[in-house]
Amino acid sequence: MSDLIGYVPALILILGPAVILHEFGHFIVAKLLKIRVETFSVGFGKRLFGKRWGTTDYRVSLIPLGGYVKLGGDESNAPIEGEGESDIPAHERFDLRPRWQKFLVMVAGPVMNILTALAIVFAGAMKNGVPVSPAPVIDRVAEGGTSEKAGLRPRDRIVSFNGVEEPTWQRIKDDASLRPEQPIPVVVERAGERVSLTLTPGKQVEDGESIGTLDFRPDYGSLPVMVDGVLADSPAAKAGLQEGDRILSINGEGVGDEQDVRAVIRAHKAEALRIRIERGGQQQELVTGTERLAEDKIGVTTSVELPLERVGVAGAAAFAVRRNLEVLRMTGEAFGQIFHGQRSARESLAGPIEIARQSSHAIQQFGLAGLFSMLGFLSLNLGIVNLLPIPVLDGGAIFLLLVEAVLGLAGKRLSLRLRERIQYVGFFVLLLLMGFVITNDAVKMVTRLRGGGDKPAATEMKK
Repeated sequence: MSDLIGYVPALILILGPAVILHEFGHFIVAKLLKIRVETFSVGFGKRLFGKRWGTTDYRVSLIPLGGYVKLGGDESNAPIEGEGESDIPAHERFDLRPRWQKFLVMVAGPVMNILTALAIVFAGAMKNGVPVSPAPVIDRVAEGGTSEKAGLRPRDRIVSFNGVEEPTWQRIKDDASLRPEQPIPVVVERAGERVSLTLTPGKQVEDGESIGTLDFRPDYGSLPVMVDGVLADSPAAKAGLQEGDRILSINGEGVGDEQDVRAVIRAHKAEALRIRIERGGQQQELVTGTERLAEDKIGVTTSVELPLERVGVAGAAAFAVRRNLEVLRMTGEAFGQIFHGQRSARESLAGPIEIARQSSHAIQQFGLAGLFSMLGFLSLNLGIVNLLPIPVLDGGAIFLLLVEAVLGLAGKRLSLRLRERIQYVGFFVLLLLMGFVITNDAVKMVTRLRGGGDKPAATEMKK
């Protein structure tokens, strides 16, 4: 129950800024173009509280599932935003502006979200540097696992994975995560020759979502396995694990990456864990109890600490673009799999409850870094989704501007009545979608509270 209570401030801290930044994009461009902004609302529906400055009412509304900017003279969203003022001077009316100005106002919200996502990664890269990924050389292969049976061997170098030449380890892991139990073509270089293989990622269910896992690991060399975050009141927290600890072994078994950590923990479920760590240059041993969270977790997040390379402004900007494009690629592929029936929409789509849960856990485990990471991810997705040509969304308004431009060539135009009907349809579709994701979130939450979920077994790695 304490976790559920913590979801609310997490949602406010992450969804709130993402929505405000989006609406600020519309707002600032409208103001620059001297278009009247009647309302700047966080949330929809009945006004709860706010303050009127000049001609704009800044408010918080009842339904916290987004927000809107009400522009003077624009009644296309009146069913949602309410009727506007009728005595607005012509030079301040949005509906009387040329299409290029309307386009700039509409596209400014999504652009602000995308710029936010880029800025967060850029700032992190400037402050900390960018990770240097090791060459895709195999260090260990699970004994008796699917990769070993497919012919993969230690010291193989992956030169092609899922059709991508010279992939990075991050790309390999990302592609595998989207394809649980699906064959993937792989080409490795072995003793100077190229060998074609077909590998099948395993399936692991985490938080109700199926994720593809690899039963081999890269040659990280002597890079340390570090604790990124510890969930409050978890078995890991009670044992004394802290962010920044280096994990050396668990129950006497050495660990080389986060996959090893998960595998060893699952192999010793319902047992106390002796976790040997290094902290401040000193080694010590911590012992957990036998309790576990859902899916045999102990509430710790780990990763291999890749070396960081200092870069300038251009390098940080390039890294920010690459990382965000990778997120978009994976999101697009996941949606494509949903439409092709390869992935469950119930597993993949998240609503406000799920966003709040993930945000709460990110903040608890990673602090400010987790908050900004989730804000960047949510902002990017919010910006892209709003560009889709769906009525009520910004992309729908932009699409209607394009339709009007084409009709204008023939001397015709969309009537206000038709525009209103289109908006009603879009609003109805949006309500259906929100109903689906909220119901889906509730089902997932009940399942977690009952302790449901698959619990895959660990597989032993060998050199």
